[in-house]
Amino acid sequence: MDDQLAISVRGLRKAYGDTTAVDGVDLTVSRGEVFALLGPNGAGKTTTVEILEGYRRRDAGEVSVLGIDPDHADDQWRTRVGIVLQGTGEFDDLTVAEVVHHFAGFYPAPDDPDKVIDRVGLVDKAKSRTHALSGGQKRRLDVALGIIGRPELLFLDEPTTGFDPEARREFWELIRDLAAAGTTIVLTTHYLDEAEALADRVGVITGGRLVEVAAPARLGNRENALTTVSWRTPTGEVERAESATPTALVGELAARFGGEVPGLTVTRPSLEDIYLRMIGHR
Repeated sequence: MDDQLAISVRGLRKAYGDTTAVDGVDLTVSRGEVFALLGPNGAGKTTTVEILEGYRRRDAGEVSVLGIDPDHADDQWRTRVGIVLQGTGEFDDLTVAEVVHHFAGFYPAPDDPDKVIDRVGLVDKAKSRTHALSGGQKRRLDVALGIIGRPELLFLDEPTTGFDPEARREFWELIRDLAAAGTTIVLTTHYLDEAEALADRVGVITGGRLVEVAAPARLGNRENALTTVSWRTPTGEVERAESATPTALVGELAARFGGEVPGLTVTRPSLEDIYLRMIGHR
């Protein structure tokens, strides 16, 4: 395996009875990269990630994660991988500090628990029992438990589900800090704005096949997609036009209206627009 790759997958296949969940996926993730895997429910992304994490065995294909086949991984490999599931567990009778210190004991060379608590923004809640935490604070605790072992690779499964907008933005900053420190991150999310904000590259999987992998701005030829320009006519009606040269079109409209264009909007295709098109949603 290339030393620059954290993950290398070739011809990955997994079936459940007559249902093929993953059908010949090829994928690489570079060290230090933030990679988002996108796809509708039942597309195969959860099965793919679980195989990479060593939770599920594949039927066929080659898989290398941090240079090791997860099917034959030992405890030493597992200490190099952090996993944040949608719910790590409930520790209602323990404080934040007690939980993090306890989990630190599972690793041969853990990070300083108090520093990790600070890193995830829970210093003020260190002595609080976990049942008193908000949803966003519990998710931060999940991340603390995922990174206490100083992982080289961190898997995040739907990390901000149920967060309010402010909590989501704060969590994004935490992920950016982890990435800046060199942690490779594989993220699954249904929030397309989250993938665009965090990921260096995104992969879209549907029907068990990886449709495309690209930077968010380039997925599905997004950078060359037509832009929608709309404006209001003198009679109050809204007109729209798609254009490959929206700046020129706006200039023409400005000349036509003698200055400001009433109700002008210029809308480029969002990552969500491209994604929905790729998975066949009209």
